[in-house]
Parts: sequence; C-alpha cells; structure tokens
Amino acid sequence: MRAVCLLSGGMDSATLAYAAKDMGYDIIALHFAYGQRTEKRERACARTIACMLDAAEFVEIGLEHFKKIGSSSLTDESIPIDEYTEKGVPATYVPFRNANLLAIATSLAEARRAEAIFIGVQTGDYPGYPDCRPEFIEAFQHAIDLGTAADPPITLMTPFVRMTKADILRVGLRLGVPYEETWSCYQNNDRACGVCSSCHYRQTAFRELGLCDPIAYED
Repeated sequence: MRAVCLLSGGMDSATLAYAAKDMGYDIIALHFAYGQRTEKRERACARTIACMLDAAEFVEIGLEHFKKIGSSSLTDESIPIDEYTEKGVPATYVPFRNANLLAIATSLAEARRAEAIFIGVQTGDYPGYPDCRPEFIEAFQHAIDLGTAADPPITLMTPFVRMTKADILRVGLRLGVPYEETWSCYQNNDRACGVCSSCHYRQTAFRELGLCDPIAYED
C-alpha cells in the first residue's frame, strides 16, 4: 500500500507519518514551501523524518502564491506572529491553505496510484482554522470521489481528527517518533520562541504527559 503523507516537519505531521508507516503504508512524503518564516527549518526536519522512515519518495512543492495573497503572519512579516490566544481566527491562519494542499496531494496520489492521503488535522485546530474541521475533510473526500479517475480510489485519512495534541504525543511516543527532529515554532529557525500558539500547544502537550520537550527554547 502507498500513501501520500503531508509532512511539514512539525510534531503532528511527523507522528502522522509514523502512524501511516505503522499501518503498513509505504510513505510518499509531501512537503510544502510557501514562504513561511520557518521554511528552512521545516524543510530540514521534514527531510530528516522522511529519511528515518525510509520514505519511498520525498516531494517538495513550492506554493509561492501564498506570499502574494498575504493576510497571514506566516507569510507576511509585516504582520506580527501573535502569542497564544483562545479567541478568534489567529493571524497565522493562511486563507484556505488546506484546500490547496489537499488538491495537490490528490493529484500526486492519483499520479502515483496511492490508496490514501494522510493529513494531521486535530481537535485543537478547529476554533481558529476552519479548513481543519471534520466537516471540511468530509466535503473534500466527496470532491476527491467526484473529481478523480483514481484506481484504486483515494481515501483521505485523518487518524488524529478527534484527538488532542497530548493524545497525538502519546501515539508518537509509542511509535518512537524522534521529536527532537521536529519543529513547531512559527517564529524562529534556531531556538523556538516559546510564546507563539504553536509553541504553547506543543509545550502544553509535553507538560500534560509529564515530559520535557527535547527541542531548545529561548525561554
């Protein structure tokens, strides 16, 4: 079995790739560079994880149009990276990003005759990122079914969609995910800032399990 696995280099996507491998899939690692602030570090982490999993292929796609579209602090450095907040859509939201990523993943899966696409959406994403909600994933599966001539059919796999980040971390620890080789910070390429929302959720998950995060932080 083959699966296209969206691999950003973060802890969720790394765990996702390990879970897909554990399920018996040969991994086609799909990484996107879209002008995000930590593009260099994310790429390095994604390549490392793909290598450690003996991925069948590592495919990197550039999505420069996201910088031209703007409206996200990930791609527009004039917009500050906001610190953790529970309210509203965060400045780090990239408009309709997952639809773009999944459309390309579908093309790749169809071309490679892969049976599945794995994406690491999880419950903590729902409030601020509408394209992570289960309803969106269900709708996109319908689009795949209608819009491809795939043989075998392509199934959109979201094993973490009902999980918290701590739940995902538990899975990863069981599978031996090397979290020291992952990167979640939205702000920095060297030492994680420790205050952006992504750092907050990552650190909270490790604390919930009584563990120390193996990456370096500024504070």
